[in-house]
Amino acid sequence: MSEDREATPSAVQASQQVRSVIGRLRRRIRAAAGTGDLTLTQASAMGRLLDDPTGQGLTTSDLAVAEGMRHQSMATTIATLAGEGLVDRRRDPDDGRRVLIVLTAEGRRRAEEGRRARGEWLAAELQAKCTEEERQTVIAAMAVLERLGHD
Repeated sequence: MSEDREATPSAVQASQQVRSVIGRLRRRIRAAAGTGDLTLTQASAMGRLLDDPTGQGLTTSDLAVAEGMRHQSMATTIATLAGEGLVDRRRDPDDGRRVLIVLTAEGRRRAEEGRRARGEWLAAELQAKCTEEERQTVIAAMAVLERLGHD
């Protein structure tokens, strides 16, 4: 949408509803995972480390960019996770100036357990509260929302 055009009423309504629903759903999913002692940012950073395709770890800068936050804020998040024994800092074997963040065995266990619990809870809710047609509608809507999340 160009900057000189005002949002249509449907765009405004959709925006309000998406933000409201996603906020509520995130809280319910987080509660289902039993990771109440982790912040959403901490849990998300651990998820990114769990998904690291290299398996070597990610830098604090990598994580900050992926989460759309400042480096300093992510450094605080990493420090907290390290203090809890959930992540370790290691020198990059290819570049000793870089520090890579990796999950500890306990961090990996907690990240996997949380992911599994969240997935199971959401699948059960979708099964119990939605028809097949509604689940297909959710799948189609996610494709639309996914487009919004990419530049």
